[in-house]
Amino acid sequence: MPNGAQTLVEGLVDAGVDVCFANPGTSEMHFVAALDDVPGLRGVLCLFEGVATGAADGYGRMAGKPASTLLHLGPGLANGLANLHNARRAGTPVVNVVGDHALHHKRLDAPLESDIGSLARTVSGWTRRTYRATDLASDAAEAVAAAYGPPGSVATLLVPADVSWSEAGKSGRPPVRTGPRPGAVSAAAVEEAAGALRSTEPAALLLGGAATHGRGLRAAARIAAATGARLLCETFPARLERGAGLPAVGRLAYREADAIAQLAGTRVLLLAGAAEPVTFFAYPGQSGRIVPDGCRVLSAATGTEDVTAALETLAELVKSDVTPVPQAPLRPERPTGALTGESAAAAIGALLPEHAVVVDEANTSGIWLPAATAGAPPHDWLTLTGGAIGQGLPMAVGAALAAPGRPVLALESDGSAMYTLQALWTMAREQLDVTVVLFDNRAYSVLNLELRSVGATASGPRATDLLDLSRPDLDFVSLARGMGVPAERAVTAEQFTVLLDRALEEPGPCLIDCVVPPLA
Repeated sequence: MPNGAQTLVEGLVDAGVDVCFANPGTSEMHFVAALDDVPGLRGVLCLFEGVATGAADGYGRMAGKPASTLLHLGPGLANGLANLHNARRAGTPVVNVVGDHALHHKRLDAPLESDIGSLARTVSGWTRRTYRATDLASDAAEAVAAAYGPPGSVATLLVPADVSWSEAGKSGRPPVRTGPRPGAVSAAAVEEAAGALRSTEPAALLLGGAATHGRGLRAAARIAAATGARLLCETFPARLERGAGLPAVGRLAYREADAIAQLAGTRVLLLAGAAEPVTFFAYPGQSGRIVPDGCRVLSAATGTEDVTAALETLAELVKSDVTPVPQAPLRPERPTGALTGESAAAAIGALLPEHAVVVDEANTSGIWLPAATAGAPPHDWLTLTGGAIGQGLPMAVGAALAAPGRPVLALESDGSAMYTLQALWTMAREQLDVTVVLFDNRAYSVLNLELRSVGATASGPRATDLLDLSRPDLDFVSLARGMGVPAERAVTAEQFTVLLDRALEEPGPCLIDCVVPPLA
């Protein structure tokens, strides 16, 4: 008779989960052993839990279905919380399997005992602890169903060690339906949106979730063409389809003044899968609101509703003879001279392959990237949805596994890279086709900007030292090579262009240390 861990793995596979990003410990050893007994679930070892959870996020965004993580007790889950926060903000389906102490052992208060459930609930829309081995298969199916949402995109199943090793018979529970289950659309909300867009008031359509790719994006473009509404998406979309031949969508600016300027004069702001925009932080003398005074804010569909259906219905209600004008093909010239964030962006725009998946955690060095790549061949752009840095490299791992055959370009800043640099080892081990561009400006440049934005004008050595990444300089070439990833350093635009061209042509992982000055 199979043990609980075997039925758990079978339950995950039966529900459509085929990848598990794992950093296991003692309590999960029966799950690890079950991977040899149950075909269909690929185990991918990650050297840090934040890599496992970030990779599950990247996989879910590209595959449209959940991967599993395998984490060890409360500390293991805690190490992965930051990227689970990002996944929750992105609406990504993720299933966490977290091993727990055996039920009879918990009362002993062993050193690794903790309140795992409370930790899990900070990022999970669904949490359960299984008490009987016979329930593991059905609990796995319920976790997968919950991950598709609503209400939550992250589901966490806590599995005590003795439940894993106990014999498991057939579950008496009925099978659980898995698969995407978006909530119903409000016909009244769609009708109200159509009425507002038919008016002569200046309008903007702000997209999020499924509205930024696939059918939702195309329907939104039809609405904008028919009504004259400006087409925008969230500052950090989970997955944005863009490039030549696709609808051109501007991203709402990060800085408050820039976002306010984008929305100036807007009298109707229609949300489609997006929340009402606010500033990321509070600043002295500023309200934090971006929407202009007197602007009506309407919602065609929330993030838990079927935003694609809402937009397609709305497009039919406001349809006209106007055809959306797609983004025209346009590439920058290959740059020469000094290597800066701007010239690096031009090189990326000049060389970006068709159907690439771009994972963007370039932060301040990447502000020129949207313009430089807008007219490149069609591609997907994945961003840092929740603001918890250290997402880029792990997300590239997951995206590469979810989309084999598509080149993945990870645009990573130096400070963020050091949070989850272990992802490079997994790239090398799995021989993933990921090209990492490491923007190396040797500073937490964004924090230098925030230092001024919040009015903290100190410029003494103690303040500036906390935002500096030199003394010693980080040697990303040696770090990457030490984890099995070929790496080179570029200090001129010509060098960078040659190295990027070569890296994109060759299979397997590669890192380019792109040495640029910090944003002034």
